[in-house]
Amino acid sequence: MLGEYRIEGRRASDIAASVERGVGAGALRPGEHLPPLRELAARLGVNPNTVAAAYRTLRERGVIETAGRRGSRVRARPASTAREAIGVEAPPGVRDVAQGNPDPALLPPLGPALAAAAARAPVLYGAPPLSEELARAARAAFERDGVPGDRIAVTSGALDAVERVLAAHLRPGDAVAVEDPGWASFLDLVPALGLRTVPVPVDDDGPLPGPAERALRQGARALVVTSRAQNPTGAAVPAARAAELRAVLAAHPGTLLIEDDHGDGIVDLPPHPLAGVTRHWALVRSTAKAYGPDLRLAVLAGDAVTVDRVQGRLRLGPGWVSHLIQDTVARLWHTGAVDPARVARSYGARRSALVDALAARGVAAHGRSGMNVWVPVPDETGAVARLLHSGWAVAPGARFRLAAPPGVRLTVSALGAPDIEPLADAVADAVRPPAARRYD
Repeated sequence: MLGEYRIEGRRASDIAASVERGVGAGALRPGEHLPPLRELAARLGVNPNTVAAAYRTLRERGVIETAGRRGSRVRARPASTAREAIGVEAPPGVRDVAQGNPDPALLPPLGPALAAAAARAPVLYGAPPLSEELARAARAAFERDGVPGDRIAVTSGALDAVERVLAAHLRPGDAVAVEDPGWASFLDLVPALGLRTVPVPVDDDGPLPGPAERALRQGARALVVTSRAQNPTGAAVPAARAAELRAVLAAHPGTLLIEDDHGDGIVDLPPHPLAGVTRHWALVRSTAKAYGPDLRLAVLAGDAVTVDRVQGRLRLGPGWVSHLIQDTVARLWHTGAVDPARVARSYGARRSALVDALAARGVAAHGRSGMNVWVPVPDETGAVARLLHSGWAVAPGARFRLAAPPGVRLTVSALGAPDIEPLADAVADAVRPPAARRYD
């Protein structure tokens, strides 16, 4: 137990910090058991209640978990170990299709919109948190898609919005039903808030209604759904699946519903919102994929209580999201700087070509929308290593999975037409049984 690592500290906060340092440094490995309360208390010369408080803090932070008489152990994916750390760096000469970035060629020039936003009068303390121009454009877009847009807030990106919504309603120990596989950063965020993840399997149409209903029936207090361009699978929720999910939510009206529509602006599939079925809900749209990750802005529509709590917390922290950024985004929307149909066609052509090329080689893959293709593999570690050897860096599925089977994610943003066949050859060779593998 613990090997050579020594937990230190006299106060609960110091003991908890010592454990977190060990986990972050890799000295305490996922699944490793921690000493029983009384044993560690005797070793440190402190009261057992002090160790109990430290362990409670670590549970709430998502670092450890407790399994009754089996004691406490480091979580399989502790919050202090970011999923982004699961992967490989692309050395010189290796093509990187792991990063999940948009194609820079499809992003609009920001100079004119930034200059126009900067030309208006300075925004001073006491000004409203929302830019009037952005609020009008956002409300119109939400209402056009059937989402009530009378209450909105602006946050510093989608993850910021999701964190604030979860914190507005949930408490440490609450369970959140999450897509599996799903967005890596979100799967890190949930345990970091002291919440528990309940995996819900995903197919090409989004979360499966049966497992979603089971998770809610067993006590999950929140459900997170990606509307379109799901990361990593490319799933998009069609009308029929949305109707099934609405029926599930109608039977659990106390559920906090969070919809992530980060694909807005890069997909041509219409959204089918679930908003309004439950008492508390939020639908989040970010600018990262359409206008670039450095425009840290997301617009959130929700019920009155949720939006008021998010805005109240914002006032106590950053106060507001820069009006310079808000007005820049409003101008980009107003000028139609991004044509979603053109962007969707560009990503779609690359996605479909890769999925079809893999299918021709007997490899199943998923990629209905957005910029990612998900490839189930029998041996994730081996497939990643073989692809790296073949000149391709891909994202390991472990970054996105809880209970889902192994896979790898390939982002098509950096691919041109000549890249499709060589990449498909490399993937097919990487997932074949050893006896059938090519050795050039």
